[in-house]
Amino acid sequence: MWPIFMGLLRRYTPYITLPFAAVVGFAGYHIEGWISDRYTPASPPISQKRQERLLENIDSSTTRQKHNPLEVNLSPSLSS
Repeated sequence: MWPIFMGLLRRYTPYITLPFAAVVGFAGYHIEGWISDRYTPASPPISQKRQERLLENIDSSTTRQKHNPLEVNLSPSLSS
């Protein structure tokens, strides 16, 4: 009896698991909607962020002198 049952189960597994997965997914989606907060605050556009960052860099570059990062940790064998 068990071999027949297992053979039928193996043959009809997609027809059994698809509705089960759909019900679990549907329930999980709605439970997550009740539990979590889906509000995402609006952020300024990327172009506006870039312009602000460039303006900030321009303001800070007038007060300090830029340096070459390669000169900071230069190996003694390379400096002559």
